[in-house]
Amino acid sequence: MNHTETRQHLLSRRQLLGIAPCAAFAATLAPMAWAQADFPNRPIRVIVPQPPGGGFDFVGRQLAERLAKGIGQAVVVENRTGSGTLVGTDAAAKAAPDGYTLLTGSVSNMVLNMGLYKQLSYDSLKDFEPVGLAVSYSYTLVARNGMPFNNLAELVAYAKANPGKLTYASAGNGSGQHVLAAALWNQAGVDVVHVPYRGAQAAYADLLGDRVDLFFDLTPTTRGHVESGKLKAIAVSGAERNALQPNVPTINESGVVQLDLESWFGYFAPSKTPADALERLRTELAKVIATPELQETFRKAGGTPMKVSVSQARTMLQRDVTRWTGLIRAANISLD
Repeated sequence: MNHTETRQHLLSRRQLLGIAPCAAFAATLAPMAWAQADFPNRPIRVIVPQPPGGGFDFVGRQLAERLAKGIGQAVVVENRTGSGTLVGTDAAAKAAPDGYTLLTGSVSNMVLNMGLYKQLSYDSLKDFEPVGLAVSYSYTLVARNGMPFNNLAELVAYAKANPGKLTYASAGNGSGQHVLAAALWNQAGVDVVHVPYRGAQAAYADLLGDRVDLFFDLTPTTRGHVESGKLKAIAVSGAERNALQPNVPTINESGVVQLDLESWFGYFAPSKTPADALERLRTELAKVIATPELQETFRKAGGTPMKVSVSQARTMLQRDVTRWTGLIRAANISLD
């Protein structure tokens, strides 16, 4: 072999040695790239941290049914209940961040729990990424008919003149009904006694039976009782009036305090979920949320369809956590 042939032989050998590691690396990347491009290639699980039948379950299933059609895979709702919303939300936070587990999140588990528990097992701001927010619901403060007031200003005046005599129901300690009311009474500087129940049904039984005076509940649920004349609507909690009860003023309109809360619902994914999986989920969920048919379904159920970007959803979450943690602690509410 002459000098030229030897040099060509060495170059060819070096080129092959250089190509081999690259080829091996590419071979390892190929299945990963294929798997990501093929997402999702199996069913997706949506954790609902409340039992069937409530607002969490309703929204979670409405979104799941339509998302499944868009992504071409089953979207299976799993009701993981326990300790309010803690068990299901914690399970979602600790799930593999691969895009195959989502959480139905709301103000209750993503915002209020952050203030209610000093030793919370998850952090809404660090452990989750918003996929999309779909709908929000206001609360309506209702009173039994025997009460000598018809608006919030009159109620507060009565409470100041009769400290500790008025009672308000909730669906349980730390529920949205409890926290919203407690924050309102605290800001208004009145003493109204909390009577917690195990769920809204028991609270309504005592409210309609004149054994408790007041109850903040989701507007769609209060509507029937108000329209039938069994209860009187005092104020709604949204920043704007609710279309279901257009004649009922907001808390802010009362001039007593500036306070508003709407219970929004949507999907969240564990943090560190791959960007491409998040992008696919966000794109398909946005299409679902924008569907006129789904928006009408939410409106008929008393909700307000939402149209917010992912960055806006993230900002809303941060804002609400900061605001309500302060309000909860000012009202001295704690669950641990």
